[in-house]
Amino acid sequence: MFEAVIALCVALTDGPCRDHLLPGYEAQDLASCEAALITKPPDLSAEAPLVAKGAARCQQTGDALSFSEVADGVFVHVGAIEEPDKSNRGDTSNLGFVIGESSVAVIDTGTARWMGEAVWRAIRQRTNLPVSHVILTHVHPDHVLGTAAFSTTEAQVIGHANLSRALADRASNYIESLDRLIGTADFLGTRAVAVDTVVEDDMMVDLGGRTLRLQAWPTAHTGTDITIFDVATGTLFAGDLVFDRHTPALDGSLRGWRAVMAELQAFKLNLIVPGHGGPTLRWPEGAAAMTRYLGVLEADTREAIDTGMRLGAAVETIAQSEADRWQLFDAYNPRNATVAFTELEWE
Repeated sequence: MFEAVIALCVALTDGPCRDHLLPGYEAQDLASCEAALITKPPDLSAEAPLVAKGAARCQQTGDALSFSEVADGVFVHVGAIEEPDKSNRGDTSNLGFVIGESSVAVIDTGTARWMGEAVWRAIRQRTNLPVSHVILTHVHPDHVLGTAAFSTTEAQVIGHANLSRALADRASNYIESLDRLIGTADFLGTRAVAVDTVVEDDMMVDLGGRTLRLQAWPTAHTGTDITIFDVATGTLFAGDLVFDRHTPALDGSLRGWRAVMAELQAFKLNLIVPGHGGPTLRWPEGAAAMTRYLGVLEADTREAIDTGMRLGAAVETIAQSEADRWQLFDAYNPRNATVAFTELEWE
């Protein structure tokens, strides 16, 4: 199998440069790929200010992300439970796609453009159906910043009604930070992509003989959370409303998150795909650890507030009983305690 790529650079004189995948030119042989480039030259206007070094060219297909089929036609990639860095290249969150009879939906795209490209390749290993939808579960960069890889396709980008504003407020800081952590060589070409369709309440997506139900939630993990339910298999993509092994990350409302989890507990599901860990969990028992953690976080925070403890001291004590149960605890629990304290002290 062959694909089309083009070298895009920060500057032609001294780079850095990275080969960017051009989706849609895949072919079984080199001649067919090259003929497709001649018939429909790629539009690179969206890539500015990056500049092309040479013309687009065809080569053998590059590396794809690894996906496992967790239910019929439902595929999940499991990211590392790590902070993004040069060694993992930002591959730190779970991603997915669902194949219908007429098209494919992608669920989250990763931290960097290279990941979106590797998702595209993984899909092409399994089907030639078009990617009709890219569904973003929430604003955090490890779930959304690979979307630029799909910007020249016909895929419709879908997210929460609050997602566009949240991305506008945060994208530049995310990109600056991740370029430093991952390294420009791998991060080059990564940018935020506009949301085409918003989910205000719930929405049905038809992939041809297969329906996905998208549901927007009140402020919980973030103010931009949606879930995706595959009706055919009873599989729910929860995004970061559900964490497994990775310490939960509170960037919204603790009370709101607990309320959403209580509502989700009543859902009849076969499997749930968490935003981190997994790849799948049984429901509702699979969320028991996270539900417990959020309860401890709230109880300890309320106790600290009631005893007159100041924030700095409280952060050192809140939810410490959970430390041995989670990975990355020292990176995330202090932030969670700070957000929880700030929320609950003003009740």
